[in-house]
Amino acid sequence: MFTAATIATAAGGEHDVHTCLRTGLTVVPPRSRLARAVHHAIRLATGHDDFDTVVDELHASHSATYHWVHAVPNTALIVAALTHANGDFSGSICRAVSGGWDTDSGGATAGGIAALLAGSPSALPDRWTAPLKNRLSTSVGDFDGIGFDTLAQLTHRETHRS
Repeated sequence: MFTAATIATAAGGEHDVHTCLRTGLTVVPPRSRLARAVHHAIRLATGHDDFDTVVDELHASHSATYHWVHAVPNTALIVAALTHANGDFSGSICRAVSGGWDTDSGGATAGGIAALLAGSPSALPDRWTAPLKNRLSTSVGDFDGIGFDTLAQLTHRETHRS
């Protein structure tokens, strides 16, 4: 729920990453393990210039308790990456992946949120988008070969549908 609420807020195109993360917290029980982990990640990311220190602290807090694919530490890492990079697309992805644990999911989630915050596909760095040639290859019906720009427009339209 946290990630869904964060993504939905980012998709609206009207908020910064910090507002999106705060909105994500509104759907999580305030005294839950996830809420505590998210708040801790935000404090670490805002309190340290060196992201390696943030990662070391997150690993010290979560590795003995959770499996590497568990939602709590991975969500904390994604939140720390987005916060530390201030929602920057490249910075958020690189930080999320460099932190370890579930790297493909973490990088994709951080990148998806940061891409929404960027506002449009053209705002994303060419080094990330050019190799994909604006083309999705998928087994999802009617979407194989669709352009990412078209998907972004469809997603944006859905966020504004009543």
